[in-house]
Amino acid sequence: MVQRPVSTPYQDAQARPSVLTSAGQQPLSHLRSSLVKKENNYAFIDAQNVNLSIQALGWRLDFARFRVYLRDKYSVTKAFLFVGYLPRNERLYQALRVAGYELVFKRAVEKDGVVKGNVDAELVLHTMIQYQNFDKAVIVSSDGDFHCLVQYLLDNRKLERLLIPNRKRFSSLYRKLMGHIHFMNGLERKLAVERR
Repeated sequence: MVQRPVSTPYQDAQARPSVLTSAGQQPLSHLRSSLVKKENNYAFIDAQNVNLSIQALGWRLDFARFRVYLRDKYSVTKAFLFVGYLPRNERLYQALRVAGYELVFKRAVEKDGVVKGNVDAELVLHTMIQYQNFDKAVIVSSDGDFHCLVQYLLDNRKLERLLIPNRKRFSSLYRKLMGHIHFMNGLERKLAVERR
């Protein structure tokens, strides 16, 4: 009968470092990946500005795909979509909720076929209400009314990115912030509603 030498756990670990475990449970590679902090970024989106700006480019934004893009590209865990509320759009609002948006409504006013639902104050207010809850913010709009908010977030290292829908149509107030801006012009293939 041939006797095999008895190995100790230390010898086994040296021979097979990939099986070295903490408390005999999980590989150390698991511990290493759990030490990497995941970002908790929030997006604040001016829906009308985004919608009209993208339509001016000749395509329609697929908001469900856009939500996935925000998660994957900017580590967005919550996306607040600011919209003017019209009762006839309830099915659309439900689809947006299912896609992962938290909707913030402003009562819209319709006059002579033109709908107005200015959400600027709501977007700024909600960004500040949520300020302690996120690592960084993604502001999605080309509206210069948000310049003071964007500058404040930047000054406090809380701006992940200003995402502007149309490179050809945005406030000149943002020209000094070009290093912090991404434009959506080149995203048609990724984010457009598929034509049938």
